[in-house]
Amino acid sequence: MMHFVGFKGDEFNRARRVFGEPDFIHRLFDARAKSDILPGEPVIFANGEETKTRTFSYNDSEFF
Repeated sequence: MMHFVGFKGDEFNRARRVFGEPDFIHRLFDARAKSDILPGEPVIFANGEETKTRTFSYNDSEFF
């Protein structure tokens, strides 16, 4: 399963062309996203690698 994190605009389309279709799209790297990602699954961040997990969670489906 491939995860895209933090994509907001056209960079999403560019990432899809490079990496393929994501299985999950996460608005932010929050506790919910972190719990959805299993060890070894690829995670593509829009703006580099996230180093901290947000303490709040969003409903990802309402943004896409």
